[in-house]
Amino acid sequence: MRIALVGAGAFGIKHLDALSRIEDVQIAAVASRTIEQARDVATKYGARLATTDFDDVLQMPDVDAVILCTPTQMHAAQSIAALRAGKHVQVEIPLADNWDDARQVADVARTTGLTCMVGHTRRFNPSHQWIHNRIVAGELSIQHMDVQTFFFRRTNINALGQPRSWVDNLLWHHAAHTIDLFAYQSRERIVDANVMAGPLHPELQIPMDMSIQLQSESGRLCTLALSFNNDGPLGTFFRYICDNGTYIARYDDLFTGREEQVDVTKEAVSMDGIELQDREFVAAIAQHRSPNSSIESVLDCYNILGQLQDQLAHKL
Repeated sequence: MRIALVGAGAFGIKHLDALSRIEDVQIAAVASRTIEQARDVATKYGARLATTDFDDVLQMPDVDAVILCTPTQMHAAQSIAALRAGKHVQVEIPLADNWDDARQVADVARTTGLTCMVGHTRRFNPSHQWIHNRIVAGELSIQHMDVQTFFFRRTNINALGQPRSWVDNLLWHHAAHTIDLFAYQSRERIVDANVMAGPLHPELQIPMDMSIQLQSESGRLCTLALSFNNDGPLGTFFRYICDNGTYIARYDDLFTGREEQVDVTKEAVSMDGIELQDREFVAAIAQHRSPNSSIESVLDCYNILGQLQDQLAHKL
């Protein structure tokens, strides 16, 4: 399978490293913001084309699929363009930064019949898979998810400490992970959602702190705190308060509520959530089936995000 990577930044490199561990996958092209970066990355991963023009990738007849790791504001339009060019798409989270664009991508995916998968990595982390498998087996039932998404990001830099060409977003990017995961793990629709935001950053013009409450059909709760102001441990930490135990997920690792580590090494073929996500993308295309985190399966998340955005518009 010939895959093109579009956006060779911090997260794009994670995908390329993951794809290099998957059999029968070839990196056909790398597109990035600067030709120097595109050429360096293409050389390292054996891609024959390096470009700064997304259209160059779409015109390649030997590209089967694209993985989009570009700025959030480009995701919807690039997904639509790739689907219309006959390419399968995996677009990094978030699918879009508004509900209308998210629906439009879904409509085009349905029309083309191509695979369109969104990078909701939490569905694939072994820690969350361990929880999900036991929920499906009837061994666990979530009562309350308490989630903290904390970063220290008062300037416009990426995960590698490099300047960003776009501004990150607590709601449409970081909250999307938890909103989707809560519905996925509770196996229920979210029927109530509320949001409060802190002051806007004077230069970035985004809220630097946010609090979200969610409730599922049967009354299960999710409480999510997000901050770009946290000068301490960084990342997202999930506390699953269940009817039969409490568990804390820190990316690919899982602990009990008493900080005893849980062995999740047998949940999947890798301990890398990005690799597992990419393996699912490749397998779904090859097997002509819908992938986990298909656009259809995550669309309700973006509906909720749109509702929360409307709430904020009335409050700010």
